[in-house]
Amino acid sequence: MILIQNGTLVSPGGSRKADLLIDGEKIAKIAERIVPPEGCQVVEAAGKLIFPGFIDAHTHFDLHVAGTVTVDDFASGTKAEIAGGTTTIVDFGTAYPGETLNEGLDNWFEKAKAGCSCDYGFHQTITEWNDAISAQIPDMIERGASTFKIYMTYDTQIDDCTILKVLQRLKECGTTTGCHCENSGLIDALREEYAADPVKKKLVSSHYLTRPAAAEAEAIGRYCHLAEVADEPVIDVHLTCEEGLEEIRAARRRGQKVYVETCPQYLVMDDSLYEKDSFEEASEYVCAPPLRKKTDQEALWKAIRDGEIQTVSTDHCSFTTEQKKLGKDDFRKIPGGMPGAETRGVVMYSEGVAKGRISKEKMCEVLSENPARLYGMYPRKGTLSVGSDADLVILDPAKKRVVRAQTQVSLCDYAPLEGMELACAIDAVYLRGTLAAENGQVVRENLGQYIKRGLPEYI
Repeated sequence: MILIQNGTLVSPGGSRKADLLIDGEKIAKIAERIVPPEGCQVVEAAGKLIFPGFIDAHTHFDLHVAGTVTVDDFASGTKAEIAGGTTTIVDFGTAYPGETLNEGLDNWFEKAKAGCSCDYGFHQTITEWNDAISAQIPDMIERGASTFKIYMTYDTQIDDCTILKVLQRLKECGTTTGCHCENSGLIDALREEYAADPVKKKLVSSHYLTRPAAAEAEAIGRYCHLAEVADEPVIDVHLTCEEGLEEIRAARRRGQKVYVETCPQYLVMDDSLYEKDSFEEASEYVCAPPLRKKTDQEALWKAIRDGEIQTVSTDHCSFTTEQKKLGKDDFRKIPGGMPGAETRGVVMYSEGVAKGRISKEKMCEVLSENPARLYGMYPRKGTLSVGSDADLVILDPAKKRVVRAQTQVSLCDYAPLEGMELACAIDAVYLRGTLAAENGQVVRENLGQYIKRGLPEYI
């Protein structure tokens, strides 16, 4: 048994000072004062905040894309996650054209055999649609990959006709899908235009200039209208801009259920980073959708505070500076994505809570409880409740730290937030009752288990 004493337990409904007793893998008791049972390990947490383990519902580990493979696989990626307070991830399995959904999911189970240091689950990506794929949706739900992903851009995209059919089928099965919303045709036209100019073709800034906020907003609006016809709740992943948020607000005014995810990079970084002098520096920030304006950052923070954004995930998709050089002569070939697994929690506290943008309770809601509910894991995950998994994050709001690539766990050779001073640090992370990380370093590896998720709870 482990007794955590005198900490402040954080939940969306309020926070309180209390003791928490762990017995095996579960939370056994919560009370104002608990007398330590005989032989119990006691952890002093006075002055510290105790969060439920964070859930990252948007990761890309061991992903083959843009002619290369993400540098973080499930082994290194989940170590980075647990070091940063994430106790459960949901990665995107993919059935590529010609594969069945079951084959695609099997492939991702194989990838996870590299070893997982936090608990894990899978969404399933749909890249084509036919009767056989439709018939396998219940298989995915039965296997615990109970939510899905579709794209409106890239070579994995599906067209509007197919999106509608997918949404109608998912409604029949009681589940939902997230969507990467960008207008592919608009982006393709702009990329062709910029690539025809020999100077613009080599500029990193051409990446964000050819993926404007309008491309994202239009696709969000179209996705929402398709969902309106299907009468299906949907999720917009990695929202970046106020223009896209307005489309979601319009859908909600029509009475639709639209859930929204954003990511820390869109809250603390802006498109000026693409204008850095060197290719090496600027290319580090290439991701899609791209970083936006500072005004978009503040709009997203306010939307989190007001409950318009339900979850904050990482979209951790890491490439080295050497891999980014694949686009040295053509901005279209720069692998899109960046690391963020181990800084999400501390950034949300430092830039959100400590600066008065959101409360610690709201932070708990978007990092823990909401993703647990929306992705079929509540109340096993996402809450400090008796009987729930003893997934805990002990955060010290008085301890400062600085982001450095040389101390990060991810195999990526750079940190997008290099040099950022943070107003807090994570002291300890418990995964199902076992101390898994301490002071930003993993102390127990490969403790992760597959989480067979249930159907979404439409919060």
